[in-house]
Parts: sequence; structure tokens; C-alpha cells
Amino acid sequence: MILLIALIALGVWAFVATVIELRRDGYRRVPTDWSRVCGRDALDRADAGHIYR
Repeated sequence: MILLIALIALGVWAFVATVIELRRDGYRRVPTDWSRVCGRDALDRADAGHIYR
């Protein structure tokens, strides 16, 4: 029974620590800064088609 309680306590502690670290790490969705995105010229000039050599 003590082992079961210790295992449950360890699981709860791990879950809480994971949630805290995920909130603290700074990884969140950030809007795209379109002024830093390069143009799509290379993709606009690409020819569509199936050519096999």
C-alpha cells in the first residue's frame, strides 16, 4: 500500500512539474513577422509540370 501511495505521489509530482516547466519555457505561438519573411520569387518562377529525365 505504501508503494502505491508513493507511486501516485510521484505521478502527481511529475505532472505538476511538467505543467510548470511548459508554462515557464517561453515556447508559445508567436504571430509571424511578415516583414522578416523573404519573398516567394523562386516559387513564383517555378514551372509546373512533369518532366522526367
